Order: sequence, then C-alpha cells, then structure tokens
Amino acid sequence: MSRLLQWIFGRLPIGWMQLTHKRGRFFAALSGVAFANVLVFVQLGIMNSMATATLRPYEFFNADIMISATDANALSEGGNVARQWMLQALADPDVTAGLGLFVGDVPWDRGERDITFTTFGIDPGQREFIAREIATDSALLQMQDAALLDRLARGMSRDEAAAIRPQTPLSFETKGRTLTALDTFAGGGGFGGDGFMLVSDQTFLSLFPDRSSAAPDHILLRLRPGANVEAVANNLHELITDKTLRIRSFADAAQEDLRYQQTQRPTGVIFGFGVLIGVLVGLVIVYQVLSADVADHLREYATFKAMGYGHRFFLGIVVEEALILGILGFVPGVAIGTAILTLMGKVTTLPLAMTPSMAITVFVGTVVFSALSGVIATRRLAAADPADLF
Repeated sequence: MSRLLQWIFGRLPIGWMQLTHKRGRFFAALSGVAFANVLVFVQLGIMNSMATATLRPYEFFNADIMISATDANALSEGGNVARQWMLQALADPDVTAGLGLFVGDVPWDRGERDITFTTFGIDPGQREFIAREIATDSALLQMQDAALLDRLARGMSRDEAAAIRPQTPLSFETKGRTLTALDTFAGGGGFGGDGFMLVSDQTFLSLFPDRSSAAPDHILLRLRPGANVEAVANNLHELITDKTLRIRSFADAAQEDLRYQQTQRPTGVIFGFGVLIGVLVGLVIVYQVLSADVADHLREYATFKAMGYGHRFFLGIVVEEALILGILGFVPGVAIGTAILTLMGKVTTLPLAMTPSMAITVFVGTVVFSALSGVIATRRLAAADPADLF
C-alpha cells in the first residue's frame, strides 16, 4: 500500500504512515466513516423508494393534462372537481378525450393482516387513458364489482396473486360488498397504502355511495398528436370558468406530487434531515481523527515548518489522510448499506435498492467532505509558530 501511495503522490506517503501508526485509532476512524456512509445510504434509499412509490401510480395512465382541485397536492389528496369542467375542456380543438378519475382507499380485512388498496375508478371503455400493460385487461372491469389487483401488494403472497386469473378469480369482502379480482398488474406497496386496485367508475361509486359521478377527484385529458401541452393548458385556464383549478401537464403533476412528498410531508422532511445528519456525522468523525493526529505530530510538523516547508505541504499530508479515510471507509459502508437496503426491501416490500447513482453520489460526497475535514484540521498548523512548539 505504501508503494502504491508513493507512486500516486510522488513522495513518501506520510499521511498513510501516520494513520496506520496507531492501528486502533485508524480502524475506529474507518468504522466511523463507514457508519456515516450507511446512515446516508439508508436515508437516500428510503427517499428514492418514496420517489418511486409516488410516481408509480402515474404510470398506470396515459394522459397529457390533468385538472385537479386547488388543494390537490397529491394524486390521493385534495377536493373533487366538477365533471362539467371536462365538458368545457373538450371545447378546445386540441383536446380529443377526457376521463374522470376517482381515487379512494379500500380496505380488505384478511384477519391476521389487513390490506389497504389505493383504488382508482375509471371508465373501462376509454382504454386510451390506461397504460398498455393494463389496457388489455381493462375490458374485464366492465363487469359489475370486478377488479384488477396489485400482485405486488404488501400482505399478498406471490402464489396467491399468481393464481388470480379470469378462469380462477378471487372474491373478497370490502365495504359491505363482494369484489371479484379477475386479473393482476404490477404496482407495489408504498408509504400510504399497501398496493393498488383498479375498478370501473360504477363499481367505485358503489363502494363509496357518498361520492357522485359528477365530481371525480381528477380529470385527465388526451390531446391530438403534435399539440403543445403547455399551450393547451394555458388556453384551458382561459376557457374553463373556475379559475381556481390546477391545470397542468400530467408529467408536471407527477413531479409536483413528488416535490410535495419530499419537501412538505413529514416523512420526506425527516428522511432529508437523516441524510444531512449522516453527512455531519462523517464530517465530525474525520475532523476529530485528523485533529487528534495533527496534535500528536505537532512537533514533527513544526520541524518541517522550521525547515522551510510551506502550508501547502502540510495541507497535502492531512488531505491525504482524509482521502484515505474517506475511500477506505466507503468500501464497507457501501457493502453494509446494500445489505441493509436489500433486507428492508424484502421486509417492507418497498422499492428499496442500492443504485449506481446512489453509490457514486455518496462516494463523491465522502471524498469531498473528507477533504473538507482535512482542510479544517490544518488551520492550527497555519497559525502555529515553530519556536512555540518545542
């Protein structure tokens, strides 16, 4: 290792030699850096899974524009919108079709483990609004009380989900009615519900008798090919009578939902602070180790300073130590972080996994913050007088 570092730095690896002189402190420092990395990896993994779970239901539908109530910050939150606004929107020549989307939570009491489905009520005859992998089964929803279940729902075994077919349907009781699951689709559990379910708008209204067909949760619009989505959305703001409605592209609605979950919902804010705490823990650990090392070798540094070596030389040694700690501490951190995220993903069924972008981001952050700790730790040397150190 010394020869490799000597070849890299073009000089004797003084930083490596000082770090490894006290092996106990060295391994304790590596453990601390690895621990900080694990904290950051877990928090980033949870934030990424939140993003995946938030955007996943938007993938079930094909739409260009979404009209929502003014307080609808998320797909499953906010007030209703009147269907009459869809009729006004259809007066725009660029709007070719509209769909009322109903959203609600439907519980399935299974005794030992209840499942809550985030349920979407749609018109099964408008297949152009439904994602391709689901549209082939949407005709099944024309039957009363028929449903498509999320085969990745939390609490449902894979064997049970695989057995659901039109030839072998699954019936279950919920909200005083019997629903019949005729097929499945890939969704996945999230932070709000255990999975997703698709039913017809008529079946949805039978599950929620206090809801009205004239007031869906959102209105989805399809535009003619080549139409400018932003321009049409601006035109609809002028065309539709209710000026309080949120009219934006379907893609923008998804991103606004994601930002809301990450910056305004408590869970997103907590996980964001978790990442910050992990970074601060790593910064403090590396700084403490390097400060202690500088203090232990202050006389040696004073000798170098008296011989005419400048501050850049000392900065290079301490930054060398910081980079060694950051790089070597990252290796066990990424290994342990991957194992923890994999285990958490299996237990919670959340989309938790180590991604290359996460690993690269944390590695770069570890190196940068380790180097920053090294720069801070050399401040004492810059102000020291060699004559006072002997």
